[in-house]
Amino acid sequence: MMDTPNIETKAGGSVGAAFEEFMRAFEAYKDSNDERLAELERRSAADPLIDDKLARLDRTLDETKRVADRLAIKAQRPHLTSAGALETAAVREHRRAFDAYVRKGEAANLSQLEAKALAVTTNSGADGGYLVPPETERAVISALKDISPIRSIASVRQVSGSVYKKPFATSGFATGWVAETAARTQTNTPTLAELSFPTMELYAMPAATATLLDDAAVNIDEWIAEEVRDTFAQQEGTAFVTGDGANKPKGFLDYTKAAEGAWTWGNMGFIKTGVDGGFPASDPADKLIDLIYTLKAGYRPNGTFVFNRATQAAIRKMKDGDGQYVWQPAAAAGEPSLLMGYPVVELEDMPPIAVDSFSVAFGDFRRGYLIVDRVGIRVLRDPYSSKPYVLFYTTKRVGGGVQDFNAIKLLKFEE
Repeated sequence: MMDTPNIETKAGGSVGAAFEEFMRAFEAYKDSNDERLAELERRSAADPLIDDKLARLDRTLDETKRVADRLAIKAQRPHLTSAGALETAAVREHRRAFDAYVRKGEAANLSQLEAKALAVTTNSGADGGYLVPPETERAVISALKDISPIRSIASVRQVSGSVYKKPFATSGFATGWVAETAARTQTNTPTLAELSFPTMELYAMPAATATLLDDAAVNIDEWIAEEVRDTFAQQEGTAFVTGDGANKPKGFLDYTKAAEGAWTWGNMGFIKTGVDGGFPASDPADKLIDLIYTLKAGYRPNGTFVFNRATQAAIRKMKDGDGQYVWQPAAAAGEPSLLMGYPVVELEDMPPIAVDSFSVAFGDFRRGYLIVDRVGIRVLRDPYSSKPYVLFYTTKRVGGGVQDFNAIKLLKFEE
C-alpha cells in the first residue's frame, strides 16, 4: 500500500496527477475483485492471497482519493486577504487590535472596539475572550465545510442568539375542490409544533511559542484558522452523527428509531438487510435499492449515501444484475464517488457493520439535518498555564439536529 506522503510526492502536488493515481488504483481494484469472484465460482472459496491484495488496493484507493481531494481543496482555498483586497476602516482597526492582542497581549484596543459595537455577538461568556476578525471567522467556517462531511451536505443557519427555533405544522389547512360560485367552507387552523436547536460551546486550544508570535512574517489570522479548523471539524462531525444533545448537538443516529412500516414523525425510519451483521449473500445491492426507494420521491433527487470506510469497502465489491459495479469513482478530484448514481460521503463516525448496527444512511441531508452556527468565534489568550508556551482558548457555538424526519432513512443490519 502506498502511504499518503508517497502518493503526494508521486503526484508532485498536482491535482490531475493525484486523480490519475486514484483512477489507476480503481482499475487495479476491479481486476483483483473480478479475479476473486471468478475464484469463488470455480472453487466456492476465495484465495487468501487475492483477498489480501484486494484489501491493500482498497486502502490505496481510499488514500489516493483523499490526497486528490485535499489537493483540490487546497488549490481552491483563498487566502484570508490579498494585496488588492478592500477593507473598511473598522475591519482594519479590528485586525490590528486583534494582532496586537494575540502577539503581545495588548487588549485595550479590542476592549474599546467591542464596547463600541454593543452587539449580541460581542457579549463575553464566562471565559471571556475577544472576537476574531470577520475574515478569520469566514476562513474557519469555510474550511469546516471543506473537511467536515456532514456540514458539507446539511443545511447551515447562522444566528445571533443561543437557540434557533423552527416551527412546523403537524396538521395542515383543510383543502379541497370547489365550483367557481359555490360557498367556501372555513379552513381549519393548522396545528403547529416547534423544533428547538440550542447552540453549545465547542473549543480548541492551540499553543504558540514566543518565536512564532514575534515573527512578523507569520499571518496570525491564518495560523489560528489552520490550528482550530481540524479540531472543530472532528468534534462537531462526531456530534452531528452520534451526539446525545447534552452540551453538544444531537446526532441523527441518536434519535429514536422505528421500522419503516411503523414510522411516525419524530423517529428515524429504517429497513432491515434481512441478515444479522451483513448483507444478503444473494443480490446484496438490492437492499441498497430498497433503501433508496424508502424515501419519498421529492427527497430522492438530492439523496446522499453516508457510511464509513469499512462499509464502503464491502459495498465496492457489489455488482448489479448486469455485472456492473454499483460503486463508481468520482469523475474528478474534489467530487464524491457515486453509488447507484447517488453521491457518497465517507464518514468514519458511522458505526461499522455489525449485528443490529445502523451502518448506512441515505437521504436528503440538506432538508433533513440542520446545523446552527452562532455568529462569532472568540479567542482568550493564556500566557500563564503552560509556560513558556502561550495558549489560545478558542471557542465557537454550534448546534444541530434533525429538522425533517422524512428526509433521512437508515439501513439496519438485522435479520
